[in-house]
Order: sequence, then structure tokens, then C-alpha cells
Amino acid sequence: MNRPINDHNPPYRAVIAGHGSFVPAKTLTNDDLSKMVDTSDEWIAARTGIKVRHITTDDETTAFLATEAARRALAEANFNADEIELIIVATITPEMVFPSTACFVQRALGAKKAWVFDLAAACSGFVYGLSIAQQFLENGRCKNALIIGAETLTKITDWTDRTSCILFGDGAGAVLLERSSDGRQGILYSTMASDGNYWEALNCQAYGSRHPAAKKLDDSKKIYMQIKGREVYQQAVRRVVETVTECLEACNLSIDEVGMFISHQMNARIIESAAKRLKLPDEKVFLNIAEYGNTSSASVPIAFDECVRKGGIKRGEIVIFVVFGAGLTWGANVIQF
Repeated sequence: MNRPINDHNPPYRAVIAGHGSFVPAKTLTNDDLSKMVDTSDEWIAARTGIKVRHITTDDETTAFLATEAARRALAEANFNADEIELIIVATITPEMVFPSTACFVQRALGAKKAWVFDLAAACSGFVYGLSIAQQFLENGRCKNALIIGAETLTKITDWTDRTSCILFGDGAGAVLLERSSDGRQGILYSTMASDGNYWEALNCQAYGSRHPAAKKLDDSKKIYMQIKGREVYQQAVRRVVETVTECLEACNLSIDEVGMFISHQMNARIIESAAKRLKLPDEKVFLNIAEYGNTSSASVPIAFDECVRKGGIKRGEIVIFVVFGAGLTWGANVIQF
């Protein structure tokens, strides 16, 4: 497709040069969960689309997952780590309070030239990270950037809460962006939004300045994720539909011109409901939540990597990433791969 996408025509584009993902070997099936809480494979699959999720061991940290995904993305692009200029790690389950998880990834990769930081936007983090890196590459500040979504959500999961423990898994995905003057490839459009009024719908309250480690919690469950499922469902469907519609209108695209929609894998029912409202054909909506569960910021890069490797996306095709997460936060990237 050679016609202009929109009126934003920078001298450079941020092109995906490599992609990779990594998940722990250990798995937890729905049948396994049925022995831990009052649930069943049928109940979980019907409501979420999830069958299995990958679980980290004690030794597998967020930085470890992020580094492995990054190495695969670099290898796929045949790119040397010592040439990386920027590393962004999107995560809400960091290695520690500080320094940033990105610092540990930089150290493990040997990316001595890179400046690095973490980004906390929950499930929207990876898409936010792509949009931020896009600006640095388009304006010529950087030649390349490594964007990683990595989470160890099972480390902040309440395994006695049957409504939430069924949802989450661990994993990481990464893409290497390179600056290119070829306007026929790259990130064509990005949009991001937030609404802090709904913060209680998805949260993990301890331990931050509101509930510091030195102060006894009034509710011990605040160390775990807390979710208001119905509110999240309604907001997610609405925001995904609005955001994809915005992307299509801003880029003057029809559904037929988009090769694949990669949504955050939050819940199969949410994705299917949004797709139905958008009149998206099934073959253009990639789903892999059954094998991984909700991996927050890691879900889009894991899904993208898997979809490409399965032949679902080819070079030159238009791909839309769309996300929704705690904050509330949501956003999308339109990419000519």
C-alpha cells in the first residue's frame, strides 16, 4: 500500500526490525487450578477463553524474562546488543522498587550505549512504549530502540481468589525498532489515553507511598491485584472499539486494508465482543490467550511474535495493536510491518 496514511509525514519511520518472546516452561492448567480453588476447566474456559498459563519459578524474575525475549528479538534482526541506543521495559511487576528493570536488562545484554527506563502503564505499557520510542526515532534523536513488555503477574496473584487467580500468566515479548527513511514501513499512527477516575477497577495498592512497607496494612489482600470484573469488561469493550475506530479514521483505512488486529489478551470474551461491534472477521483477530492467559504488557508482543512466526502477518501488511489496562489506560499503534 503506497498511498499516504495520514498527514503525519516525518523524515523517518520507526520500523520493526526484529521480534521475540519468552515464557517460563512451568505451566498451570485449569484442571490444576480446580484443585486449588472452587472452579473447573469448563467454567474458566467459558468465561475467559483461558486453558493454561505459564508460571515463573522463584529464580525466574521479570528482568530474566525480559532479557530472554530481547535476545530473541535481537537474534531475529541479526543486531548486536552493543549498538542499542534506547531500552524501554514496560512492566507493573518490576525487578525491584529501584533501579529500573531496564537497567538489569541493559547489564545482561551488554548494551553499554543504551539509556534505559521502565514504563508503568499496566496492560497498555508496551503500546505506550512503542509510541514513546516512535517519537525519538522519527525526530532523529535515536537510530534504534528496544521495547520490551515483561510481567511476572503470578507473583502478585491471590491464589485463594477464584475470580482473579484464573486470569494471569507470566511472560515477555520484545521488538527492536530501527529508524528508516522508507515511508512505506514503520509505525504510522499511535494514540494513547487514560482515565484515573476508574483506578479502583484494577489495582494493586501495596507497597507504595499510600501503603508503605513499614505500616501494617488494614487489609492484607492489598498486596495482591484487585479487579472489578464487570466494570473492566464494560470499559474495555467500549475503549477498544473507540480506539480501533479512531485508528481507521485517522489513517483513512478500511477493515479490508488491515491485515491483522493484535489485541491485548485480557479475556477472549472481551476481544470477541469488541471485534463483533467493529465487524472484524475472525481471521483478522489473533487470539492466543488460551495458551498464556493475561500477561499484561507482555501480551501484545508475545501475540505479535507468535502470529508472525505462524505466517499470520507478512512484511508490508498493516497491523493494529490495541490495548486496555489498569489506570485506566488504553491505546493503539498502526504499523506497516
